[in-house]
Formats: sequence, C-alpha cells, structure tokens
Amino acid sequence: MDVGENFGPQERILWPASVLAGIAMCGAVYEMTRKVSSRCFKGYSRLSHMQKVEWNNRGFSTFHAVVAAAISFYLVVISDLFTEDVNNGIIIDRKSWLSDAMFGVSIGYFLTDLAMILWYFPSLGGKEYLLHHGLSMYAIGLALLSGKAHMYILMVLFTEVTTPFVNLRWYLDVAGQKTCSLYLYNGVALFVGWLVARIILFVYLFTHMYFHYDQARSIFTLGFYSLVAVPSTVSVMNVFWFWKILKGMVKTLSRRRKHSENGKTD
Repeated sequence: MDVGENFGPQERILWPASVLAGIAMCGAVYEMTRKVSSRCFKGYSRLSHMQKVEWNNRGFSTFHAVVAAAISFYLVVISDLFTEDVNNGIIIDRKSWLSDAMFGVSIGYFLTDLAMILWYFPSLGGKEYLLHHGLSMYAIGLALLSGKAHMYILMVLFTEVTTPFVNLRWYLDVAGQKTCSLYLYNGVALFVGWLVARIILFVYLFTHMYFHYDQARSIFTLGFYSLVAVPSTVSVMNVFWFWKILKGMVKTLSRRRKHSENGKTD
C-alpha cells in the first residue's frame, strides 16, 4: 500500500480536520443533548448519573448515524461516482473528497465513542461493541489511507441507518414507555431496517464483490483480505443481533396481544 500517492496537499488538511470535526461534533451534540433534555424532558432529571451519560452518548450516536447514512446513500446511489458505465477508472479505485471527509468524521466519532465505552466499561457496551468499533476504525482507516474500496466501506457505513431506531428503543425503555404504540412501531421499523440495511445489503455487497472479484483482487494483499474478513465478521454480528431483535419483537407483540385479549375479556 503506497500511502504517499494518496496523501497529497488536500488530504494533509482534509483528513486531520475531518477527524477533529468528528470528535468536536460528538462533544457538541453530547452537550446539546444534555441541555435540551434537562429543559424539555421532565424524566431526565430523575435518571441516574450513568443513565444520563448514556442518554447523551446516544444523542451524538444518532446524529452521526443520520449524517453517515445520508452521505453514504448519496455517494453510492444518487451520485454517479460508482456508476458502472462512467469512464472514471475501475470502481475499486474510485473516491471523492466527500468520502474522505465522511471517513475522517466517522473515525473521530468511533474514537470518541470507544473512549467513553472504555472509560465506563461495561456500562455503555460490552466486548462486542469494542470489536465492532475496532473493526470499523480499522476498515475505514485502511480505505482512507489507501484510497481503495470506498464504495464497499460506504455500504457498511450506511448500516448506521438502523442506529436511531436502536437508540429510540432505549430512550422509550428508560422513560417507561414500553407499552406505548411508538415503542411497537419503532420495533417494527427496527426489524425492517435491520433486515434491509444489515442483512440484505450485505448479501448485495458480497454479490457485487464476487462479480468484481478481479478489481477487488487487484488491490494490495492486506486490503483484499481485510475487504473479505471485516464485512464477513460484521455480517455475523449483524445476524446475531438480528436474531435478538426478532425475539424481542415477537415477545412485545405477544405481550400486546395478551393485553388486548384480557381487555376484551374484561
């Protein structure tokens, strides 16, 4: 991997600036979440210290997820950056300043979130979160430094679109709103979103990689094996979490059906 040819004058400013922007974004949204929540949500003041920390942490987690998913969707689907018939070199080598910037911001986010997870370990997440964040930073960093496989990393980054639903479920749970309709609707949305963005999308990713195997194999050895290993590991984690989501949704639907039947009986 020749980092030098991908580290020009623009990258020397863009990469560090975007990483710092990601860290600053986390700090700013964390503080904004704290202030808005303390003023607008009465139940916030009754939370424990650790619950408040996680509440605010999930605020910048949600913000990053929305930004990352939106930019990834734009670059992969809307723009012509990775369009097959565009004469702009092979897909595996294509990149843009926006993909570089998004990767830098995401590294800043994962660094901040990982630091908080380690500081409060295991209150904000267990070993699976350490593995997820470690793999994410490794894959994003490798793509950023090499300028290779940006499309595939953006696809993986798009899976963050499910994070707001995960966080909303936690917010409703802590607020004691597990019986409200929003909790049920959010659970269904999480199930569908996870199925599409973290299961079906990965099937498409591996299929696309298979039909473009010659391009994938053309990159440096570490990059190729990482391109195969990292998404494969993440996909296994996604299937495991999907199974837990499915069981949770079935449990919630069963509970609501029993309540409904009891109400009709009464």
